[in-house]
Amino acid sequence: MSITAPEPKANMGQPIPRYDAAAKVTGKAQYAADVPLVNPAYACLVTSSIAKGRIDGFDMTAAKQVRGVIDIVTHENAEQLKEAKLFSNGGYAGTTIQPLKSADVAHTGQIVAVVVAETFEAAQQAAYAMKVNYTAAMPSATFDSAGTTSAPAKGQLAQFKEDPKVGDFAKAFNDAEIKVSAAYETPPQHHNPMELFATSCVWLGDSLTIYEPSQYVYGLKNGVAEQLGIDADKVRVINAYVGGAFGSKGSMTPRTAIIASIARRLGRPVKLVATRAQGFTIATFRAETRHEIQIGARRDGHLTALRHESWEVSSRPDPYAVGGTKTTTRLYACPNIESRVSIVRADRNTPGFMRSPPEVPYMFALESAMDELAVALNMDPVELRRVNDTAKEPISGKPYTSRSLMACYDQGARAFEWEKRSPQPKSMTEGDWLIGYGCATSCYPTQMAPAAARVRLQRDGRVRVEIAGQEIGNGAYTVIGQAAAEKLGVPVEKVSVFIGDSDLPPAPVAGGSNSTASTCSTVIKVCEQVRQKLFEALTSNESLTNEAKGTVGMGQTPSTPSASNDRPLDLERAFDALGVSVVEEYGEWKPEGAPMDSFQAMYKGQVRMVGGSEMKDKIAYAFGAEFVEVRVNKWTHEIRVPRLVGAFAAGHIMNPRTARSQLMGGLIWGMSSALHEATELDERYARYVNDNLADYLVPVNADVSDVDVILVAEQDDHINPAGVKGIGELGNVGTNAAVCNAIFHATGQRLRKLPVRLEKLEI
Repeated sequence: MSITAPEPKANMGQPIPRYDAAAKVTGKAQYAADVPLVNPAYACLVTSSIAKGRIDGFDMTAAKQVRGVIDIVTHENAEQLKEAKLFSNGGYAGTTIQPLKSADVAHTGQIVAVVVAETFEAAQQAAYAMKVNYTAAMPSATFDSAGTTSAPAKGQLAQFKEDPKVGDFAKAFNDAEIKVSAAYETPPQHHNPMELFATSCVWLGDSLTIYEPSQYVYGLKNGVAEQLGIDADKVRVINAYVGGAFGSKGSMTPRTAIIASIARRLGRPVKLVATRAQGFTIATFRAETRHEIQIGARRDGHLTALRHESWEVSSRPDPYAVGGTKTTTRLYACPNIESRVSIVRADRNTPGFMRSPPEVPYMFALESAMDELAVALNMDPVELRRVNDTAKEPISGKPYTSRSLMACYDQGARAFEWEKRSPQPKSMTEGDWLIGYGCATSCYPTQMAPAAARVRLQRDGRVRVEIAGQEIGNGAYTVIGQAAAEKLGVPVEKVSVFIGDSDLPPAPVAGGSNSTASTCSTVIKVCEQVRQKLFEALTSNESLTNEAKGTVGMGQTPSTPSASNDRPLDLERAFDALGVSVVEEYGEWKPEGAPMDSFQAMYKGQVRMVGGSEMKDKIAYAFGAEFVEVRVNKWTHEIRVPRLVGAFAAGHIMNPRTARSQLMGGLIWGMSSALHEATELDERYARYVNDNLADYLVPVNADVSDVDVILVAEQDDHINPAGVKGIGELGNVGTNAAVCNAIFHATGQRLRKLPVRLEKLEI
């Protein structure tokens, strides 16, 4: 095995190459904007240059003189669409701000007009020629800006149900032998997927087909139908591949229904590809956060008190918050805990999901504070985590379905050679470079949602799997194919997987690290139905011989968790008994604890996700331990990260090759969130400054030379039929804290506000 295809350990599948690898590297993979349309018109957005105020009027003279312009749509002549409900409050939309509805402007970069022309170039030229006259008002940009309002998240947001609390924090903290109090801050960040936000809409009679990169084709289908006032069965969403998303394409944006209404109005297909800069404001982003952490401990390191209070920025109309205290208050053993999350309303576009939405900012605060506590105790940071490891979460005492945190720390520390770390800050040097080692915990809730699938097995062993999952770079085609192959006992090369189409059986949003657990569990259950049908035919015809019992029909033993019909199956005899050459089954699966309306909801594009801390009798998380080496030049203050090591445990690993890629990308992004990534905000105008890939800093190969991913063997029989814990958002949690902890070890300077830039260092 190569480093890119790690040798499988216990409870891991085979590291087969990606199902879609050849299509992607040869350019055959067709993304939404690549789909050829018959006689399309091209749309270009005009977006607001102010963050708050009203539109007084438009000067379209120059724009209409551009050859090829077909139409210019504004709030004065646009079709009035129905209201959209916020995704996190049970709707479909990433924002309730509806452009082209009135003259009001709610945030900078809001869509104020759409130019449609015969060519993209003409639409773009006319859009640039548009002049919009405004009456601007003074916007409130962010924390501490005049005019913002703040209120507890609890009670504003349907999905935010609690401020976790247990015991008497105030007394315990007052009595603590060792105390740490600190404030932390994370910046706004934007997803910047390589594939731009694109939408193509085609009407055939009263039926609409949408080609759009989406993490949730059923949600988009139902949401657009609702806004247009048509039956959802009249809408089809197709996207075989998504060129990056990270949460930004998980909910419906206002642009889709607008483009669909224009296409219906013109009676011809319309294609939109928004610009990179427009992607900063027509979709969601990760909001800036502030945190105050207070920790009390005994001198032996045991936590006695923990308080985590936080604030998040949202838009004026939408009470969005990620609320990561549900994780930070449950991570370590502690008898007295208190927490609170507040939402600060400003004149900004509504934030939303961004890879590991709650854990990236919230775990930065907690894991930085834990390192500060280790320093105060003069204790090794790894040992501090060991002292406070727990098999039960402290808020309600529920046991973890499995918890391999310290196994991750042990294997990661060994690979990193943590024992060579000198505890004293500024004690490790090499020439002009100060060397620092840092570590932090990674974790992410194991979540699942209902799904359905159709599986067809032919006599010759060929299999067709249909499920409306999404390939967002996560390897969905590959692991779904493996799940079917292993359960049916056929070579994976004989499995064809069809996803990314709302005409297929419904699957949940590709977010919250639930995709593999949900889709593979469903496919496994439907494959069991196929096997059961064949076994029943054999039994009824009295043709199940001892020879058949000892023969695997297609020569492969299933490696997924066993079921009653996992025994070997002779396909030829089974199909003879049925008298057919094809067996097809359709089935639905929902995880334990999902509500009774789960199946009806999934067809309506409404997510009923369960797991993590919200399970009835258990709590389910994947865990990891991350280690970072930093080098800081004592003269120039340059910060370098030569090594990242992450050890992760996540139940059954379907494919070590795709898992390693996911986790490696997460580690690099986590490092980026510490040192590179921030959306710069001009607070005078509530406007994003670095809305391009030239100025929005992301890491390149030279920024980290050695990334080591360790897959820790773990089995969890309490979570789902696939035994899978999601990993898509596990890798980039805690890395930012590990980097800052390493910087402290190297320099003796504690930096609590991200990102860390060289001008912040005082050596």
